[in-house]
Amino acid sequence: MKVEHDLLRVLGEAPFLDPLEAAALSGWSRGAVYAAARKLGEAGFVASLPHASELVAPTQRYSLTRAGLHRLAEQEGEGLCEALRSRPLTAHWQRLLLERLDAVAVIYRLAAAIADGAWPLRFRWYRAQPMDAAVALPDGRSLFVVRQGRTADRTSFAKRLWRLREGPPPGAYLVLVPDAVRLRHTARLMAQASAPAFLALERDAAAGSGTRAWRSAAGSPSLSLGEVLAHVGDRRAWPQEEPLARVTVPRDIRLTGVRRAPVWLFPALLRPAEKHVLGLIADWPWIAPAHLGRLLGVSARRVSQILQPLEAAALANRVSGRLVLGDRGLALLARRDRSAVHLARARWSARPLDPSAPLAWRNVTGRRSRQLLRTIEHTAAVHWFVAALAEQALEHGPEVVQLDPPHRASRYFRDGGAVHSVHPDAFGVLETDGEPRPFFLEWERRAVRPSTMATRLAPYLRYYASQRPTDHHGARPAVLVVFDDEVAAHHFLRVAAAETKRARVDVPLRVSHRALLEQEGPLGAAWRTVAAAEPSRPWHQST
Repeated sequence: MKVEHDLLRVLGEAPFLDPLEAAALSGWSRGAVYAAARKLGEAGFVASLPHASELVAPTQRYSLTRAGLHRLAEQEGEGLCEALRSRPLTAHWQRLLLERLDAVAVIYRLAAAIADGAWPLRFRWYRAQPMDAAVALPDGRSLFVVRQGRTADRTSFAKRLWRLREGPPPGAYLVLVPDAVRLRHTARLMAQASAPAFLALERDAAAGSGTRAWRSAAGSPSLSLGEVLAHVGDRRAWPQEEPLARVTVPRDIRLTGVRRAPVWLFPALLRPAEKHVLGLIADWPWIAPAHLGRLLGVSARRVSQILQPLEAAALANRVSGRLVLGDRGLALLARRDRSAVHLARARWSARPLDPSAPLAWRNVTGRRSRQLLRTIEHTAAVHWFVAALAEQALEHGPEVVQLDPPHRASRYFRDGGAVHSVHPDAFGVLETDGEPRPFFLEWERRAVRPSTMATRLAPYLRYYASQRPTDHHGARPAVLVVFDDEVAAHHFLRVAAAETKRARVDVPLRVSHRALLEQEGPLGAAWRTVAAAEPSRPWHQST
């Protein structure tokens, strides 16, 4: 039947489509695709595997079996080797797409949403090009789709965008980013591109075409996907990649238990809750299970249930009562986000240099993991704060939109021709009454002398003297400064009053200490300002 023929062809160009996506790209109805998939499955030409992520609901994804590959080559009048070389169907491609399956699913949802308003489409995956995929509209105009992964390194992704801009321009770039801060940063990088660039949060793009989720790199109002397609230029770039030197017919996929599964199958094996926990441990290495439970808003028993398969598969490890990603977990997230596995391990591995020696920061492989362990009391204090904030927000509001660890909280800016930076211990965004309320967190344990306090405050004075805080976040973030004891917090307020007056810079400081926070919670009346001695809520006044 024609529908079965078309489904084989579409799955040859875009493996691991689910039925709804296959219907959109093939042009057939959902009922026809379901029926064709069932018949092809009974004939042994198509196999399915389960998949779900934090952004995509549980579904079944289809791929061609070995018998299906032969059938496709036969119906297209090609040899098997030719069919494999011309499509993403080799064993290497199978592993690559499965490693990136969560990202693959979002890009397929985007392609399906485009097809709803512009059909038929051409679709192409890329292995090593800076774009992830390309889509050709019915008239030939092309779109390059680029996804920035949650764990992607800032510098590496900027280089990837540079390569993208230096290549042949498409009709437009569609860029998916994980959060609003990186959306603004990426928009600045793409503002000078030779083709229109449109950006959206990945979660909004996964939701479909009905939302006004897109904005141009030039800073347009929110656009629907249909409005974006109306602004695609008349360019038809369609880059080719060198075919693989070695063409290997893939084995049919057989799902096993997590203990024996290869890393590249975990995106299909893990449930969304397990993937979410992996992401949280990646964000907050050396986190205590109790703090993880508060971040998730679940009981200790539920945390243990989620962790069990992750620990069994060595994706996450429990070291001296704290949680870190294993080297397999680091590889899983790096490959999902097109990052270098060796760099992720060099930075974040908790594997001991000497397995026979006791745990100590000097005996940890990853340099950033080692640094966090070296200052474990400070690390634990930051974990306590973000966990308490998430728990209190879950009970009383506002909504926690974003919580970034220190390695994603740094901000860089130019002043007087030189590059400067602030390096907070965390960054977050809360939303109240539809308004974003960003904040930086500084947990101070060593700034107890006035001179040290002034030194700690100096980068923020320089930062808030510029327009960069608003450029980076769309609003001026509050700066939450926490001390271990009340006396140090009181002295810091005096130093801050003098320094801000001297510099003539208004920094939206909120200062507290641990005992008061433990009593009131991060969202309670636990914060003093330079202008007010009495504690108040951190966003009671406009920041």
